[in-house]
Amino acid sequence: QVQLVESGGGLVQTGGSLRLSCAASGSIFSINVMGWYRQAPGQQREMVALILGSGSTTYVDSVKGRFTISRDNAKNMVSLQMNSLKPEDTAVYGCYLQQLGRNYWGQGTQVTVSS
Repeated sequence: QVQLVESGGGLVQTGGSLRLSCAASGSIFSINVMGWYRQAPGQQREMVALILGSGSTTYVDSVKGRFTISRDNAKNMVSLQMNSLKPEDTAVYGCYLQQLGRNYWGQGTQVTVSS
């Protein structure tokens, strides 16, 4: 069993920054994919960023150049640094982990960007 707990959400003005963190616990294997998703009201879940154990990363086009994902393999943690935030970034942001063919999703933390 895997548990994912996020922290760091909140309210920020346009152009501001926030840093999200996620701690994974339970049966964690080193060969996995970690990432962040977001879901705005009335919209489908969107994968924002992924990072492999090797450190290779991918981002959705809308956040490229503004968001940076990182991970600490020793601590089973993944973070998302969000800069130059826009109102359209407002959503619930959650942690994601994939290992051994199974997907795990965190409950999420609210990020609100005011205009």
